[in-house]
Amino acid sequence: MTIEDVFAAAGPLAAAFPGYCARPQQLAMAQAVDKTIRERGRLIAEAGTGTGKTFAYLVPALLSGGKVILSTGTKTLQDQLYARDLPMVRELLGVPVTIALLKGRANYVCHYHLERTRHEGRFLRREDIADLQKVERYAKLTQSGDKAGCAGVAEDAPIWAHVTSTRDNCLGTDCPNHKECFVLKARKEAQEADVVVVNHHLFFADVWLRDEGAGELLPACNAIIFDEAHQLPEVASLFFGETVTSGQLIELARDARAEALVVAKDYVRLPQAAEALETAVRDLRLAFRPEPARLPQHELAGRFPDYEVKLAAVLEKLAALEGELAAQAERDEALQKCHERALALRELVQRWQGGDDETAVHWIDLTAHAFLLHATPLNIAELFRKQLGIGQRAWVFVSATLAVNGQFTHFQHELGLWDAETATWDSPFDYKQQAVLYVPRDMPEANAPGFTAKVVERAWPLLQLTQGHAFLLFTSLRAMREAHELVLQQLKDARLDWPVLLQGQGSRTELLDRFRRSPNAVLIASQTFWEGIDVKGEQLSLVVIDKLPFSPPDDPVLSARIGQMQKQGRNAFVDYQLPHAAITLKQGAGRLIRDETDTGILMIADTRLVDKPYGKLLWKSLPPMFRSRELDTVKRFFEVKRGRPQDHPASQSET
Repeated sequence: MTIEDVFAAAGPLAAAFPGYCARPQQLAMAQAVDKTIRERGRLIAEAGTGTGKTFAYLVPALLSGGKVILSTGTKTLQDQLYARDLPMVRELLGVPVTIALLKGRANYVCHYHLERTRHEGRFLRREDIADLQKVERYAKLTQSGDKAGCAGVAEDAPIWAHVTSTRDNCLGTDCPNHKECFVLKARKEAQEADVVVVNHHLFFADVWLRDEGAGELLPACNAIIFDEAHQLPEVASLFFGETVTSGQLIELARDARAEALVVAKDYVRLPQAAEALETAVRDLRLAFRPEPARLPQHELAGRFPDYEVKLAAVLEKLAALEGELAAQAERDEALQKCHERALALRELVQRWQGGDDETAVHWIDLTAHAFLLHATPLNIAELFRKQLGIGQRAWVFVSATLAVNGQFTHFQHELGLWDAETATWDSPFDYKQQAVLYVPRDMPEANAPGFTAKVVERAWPLLQLTQGHAFLLFTSLRAMREAHELVLQQLKDARLDWPVLLQGQGSRTELLDRFRRSPNAVLIASQTFWEGIDVKGEQLSLVVIDKLPFSPPDDPVLSARIGQMQKQGRNAFVDYQLPHAAITLKQGAGRLIRDETDTGILMIADTRLVDKPYGKLLWKSLPPMFRSRELDTVKRFFEVKRGRPQDHPASQSET
């Protein structure tokens, strides 16, 4: 069976899906992916919403006859590919292809840590005890051990941190439960399968960097396909760099103390050293201001007088714990593992303490109760390119948002893909008939006081028009929270009892489920909901974006990269900041129209989109919607579209 046969009007897809319509874009993309796999080439492909890109790469992948790794941006898409899309395509094609799903080890129940947690009995909350009992029952019945299959226990429940392993605390071949390990079982299945579904984080940590022993997958594969490839530069930066977290240090202290109480009860200095490290780590966090922040290391000493003393104390206590663990390591494999972790963490903290160099920026990420010490490479292109040259295999990079005004230069430069083939296929949706882009007049500047209040004020008539059914997306958590309060007040004044959902008041999955089920729902969110969300139909009729999503210039990594580009004589705004904002804006705008029958309004409240010279590049990168700055025209467009789809308020855009 050929690619053309599969996507033909009388092919297997048409037979399986009533109302199937052959899309030239989908066939062309499938042919390009097929050619890349056969020739072991490199392809960067942008496929607009509605192209059917998933089937366009799955069909040639399954027909190729080789081993293929599919890497996605999210576990949600990973599960969808494995449980729904891959089995469906396999059945339609009638090919004997074996498939496997591989996740990071934190997604699998660990028999050893489950048993230890049950014996320790440290839980005080009734919910944690109930969750532990559910996990115990699940572990006896499940074949996969994947926590996603454990009914009744939320994916973010605290119990999972106690009953799963990490790279740091896994005992490996020394584990008494080694033979029944769910992680090893999943890896064995992945090594034997024809198609393996992973996610980007696992690909870099497990397959590429071989940190967790699954490096056998990459050499054996013939093709690697990245969906949601726009996320790769950020993920690659994370894994080509180094990170130490307060959580890792505290977890080491707690594991050392717990093991000492079991196998070294007579050695009191070990739990004392562990407790001292935990105290020092907490003291270091308290040395900084309480609110979350991202700060370069070179600024810390001047802004926080106690910082250097507190960091030195952490290193001192970490070295002391390392010494005590070394003295007792021969007693037990778990203590030996803790000693190795202490040694590795001390080396990482010392390297971070050394400060920036020409290749990496050192910075700290402060959350409400924790800190993360990062050393992030300034340029990952050469690092990525070196890996591309290992072995002969196809590399395919796919996303709905990779190009900026039709050009892939930004993405190619970030990953060193200068010699890759590029192709773009526009969405088959009729955006001019389905959606209107509205940029209100008379908005204050984006950084002016009262801007968020004005956004909500301008959005309110649209919320009334669409009767809720809206996403309000903000570029900062502070603006998101302010808008939440303002919307609640507007609804109260209007005596409307609409459900208002706020990012953080539940997991992303929970909030989306509630949004889909709730008439008149309004979801107010920040970056978490700008991508990977699919709500079709009238349930989502309005998307509001407050500002153009430029990264804050004081972000430590961005600031360092800008400095490096300026030294090279490049224009950082044109070459980096503007393309990055364009891709992010496309992601947010892409939430609105998800089907041929969808209609809706996209409001972008930032007038720089039309007032600044660079604004044209940004809106030209968006889908070609009907455009207006007049509220009455926008209302008329929406009312006509929802009433008589054949009519149109105007034939040309107004901006």
